[in-house]
Amino acid sequence: MIANIGLKVAGAILIGSLASYHSSAACLATPSSVSERQTGVAMGEDVTLFDFTDPNANISTWVESSDTVRQPGMSKATIVIQKAQLFQRAIFFALLNPQPNGAGFAGVRTPVDFDLSSFSSLKIKLRGQGQTTNFKIIIKHHGEVGDGSPSYEQFFTATNEFQELNLPIDKFQPYWRGQALQNAEPLDSSNITSFGFQFYGGVYDEHKQSGPATLEIDWVKASF
Repeated sequence: MIANIGLKVAGAILIGSLASYHSSAACLATPSSVSERQTGVAMGEDVTLFDFTDPNANISTWVESSDTVRQPGMSKATIVIQKAQLFQRAIFFALLNPQPNGAGFAGVRTPVDFDLSSFSSLKIKLRGQGQTTNFKIIIKHHGEVGDGSPSYEQFFTATNEFQELNLPIDKFQPYWRGQALQNAEPLDSSNITSFGFQFYGGVYDEHKQSGPATLEIDWVKASF
């Protein structure tokens, strides 16, 4: 029996490939039966979390999460759906105006209800545009929001060619305001409640970033 595999939506576990379901985060197509979904899981198929190539993709729940308080440090970000004759995808636009030490960030996030405890990694198809290439995935769990709780982050580099990134779920580490935390609890992958993209200034890194950045994103999947 396959249990507790997939995504929790409105308190229920959706088992299997979830070729599509209607959520506030994205539109995907639901397999016709539970047996199909179970077969998909048994075969180790990836589960689609966000499919921005779907004509019904919905980004209405994505909101900005940027450093907009300090001067300097007022940055902006947004995510939009690009529709062209031959393709459709999401575009994450960011303009980062960090402080001299690199403090600053520009990002977007959406509430989710994901149980990824049975999966090993996140796979993302994307491409970067522009001179800046370093980004983060930002995750929170247990319904935690705001600066009062750590975020769980993983860094990646986006090239100017489409690539499929593979980010191990157990490599998401706790951070608070850009600084790694040594004693925070690990990510609870069974109760992920927020997911986002971020362009960062690099306050604790030797490499600093600023200015405009763009990511073109086709989809995000959970992989066994």
